[in-house]
Order: sequence, then C-alpha cells, then structure tokens
Amino acid sequence: SQVKEYIKKGQVTVNDQIIKKPETKVNEETDTVVCQGQPIHYRKYVYYMLNKPEGVVSATNDNTAPTVVSLLTVPEQKDLFPVGRLDKDTTGLLLLTNDGALAHDLLSPKKHVDKTYLVKPEKGLDIGDEKPTAPSKARLTENGDLLLTIHEGRFHQVKRMLQAVDNQVLTLERVSFGPLSLDLSLQRGEYRALTEEEIEVLSAAGKKS
Repeated sequence: SQVKEYIKKGQVTVNDQIIKKPETKVNEETDTVVCQGQPIHYRKYVYYMLNKPEGVVSATNDNTAPTVVSLLTVPEQKDLFPVGRLDKDTTGLLLLTNDGALAHDLLSPKKHVDKTYLVKPEKGLDIGDEKPTAPSKARLTENGDLLLTIHEGRFHQVKRMLQAVDNQVLTLERVSFGPLSLDLSLQRGEYRALTEEEIEVLSAAGKKS
C-alpha cells in the first residue's frame, strides 16, 4: 500500500518515465527503477546475518514461540528461511536466505563447512589429548570457556559432546559459520545484509568438495 502511494504521487520512475499505475510491468533485468530519487536494484537471492537471541526458534513458522524469520522486517521476509538451526536457547550467528541451493551446499556433510561455538561449560574442562568421537577442533580460552569447531550438524551435537565427558553446557553461542564470523556490532536479535565479499566467500565455501 505504501508503494502504491509513492506511485500515485509520481515518486517512482521506470526508465526515467514517471509512472502512475501500480500495475505497471517492469523487467527486473533491463529496466531502471527509481523511487524517491533512489535506484532500486532487484536481487533474486538475498542473504542476512542474524545474531540470534535466546527464546527464538530456528524456523519459518511456529505456534509456540517467535521465529528467527519474524525478527527480520525486510521485503523478502516471507521467502526467507534459516540455514540450518540453532536450539531455542542457543545464541549467535545464523544465516537467513532464499537461496536454497547454497543453503543445501553449506549444510551438506560432504562439504565439511565448519561451525564454531563458544561454549561455557558447567565445570572446568580437561580435554587432554584423547581422540575425539567425531572430527572436531577444541581450544580453551583464557577464562576457561571452550571454542569448539565441528562440521556436522547432528541433533544437540555440542551438548551431547559435553555430556559425553561428564559436563554440561551452560550457554552456547555460534561465533562462526564457514568463512563468516559473527559481526560483534550486532546486538542479540539484530541483523544485517551480507556484503558482496561475504556472499562470494560463502558461495565458495558451499561449492568446495
């Protein structure tokens, strides 16, 4: 309805011609559209980085809790879906897109796309040199938290790995997904579009075999 008002007021041009009919057809590949002096660029696929807060489910619809998609107020909202999932009580980096092919590649076990989590354990960890039960990398931080990198996406995997060594996860935050790191300027619940460079390196990560 807002766009219709812009059009009726003569604030939208197509190929430098003012249009007054909302039903005007445009070719997104060749036509030049300007609204209120700002060029409008059509993109088939869009990509957003969300700093997921607790209490939000990684889904497009849910009857019991708000979803990650509901946090985004963007024109493409109805077409977006999360790339993978974070548990309801897990925070941090979550990608949302309408690019199903890239999402499939990033989540495929064959691609070995790493995800790194900052784990606050219930008690101190002694990771020693024991062989892990699944391919992963672990590094203790100075304050005793654990940076855990995995490329699988099994159900509750990080929590189950900690439980396997008689420990519990107090808080869990994903801090990187493949080549992307969580933008620390994003507060919980905030999001931003990926840059062209980020999209390129993410696509490259999804294509590698």
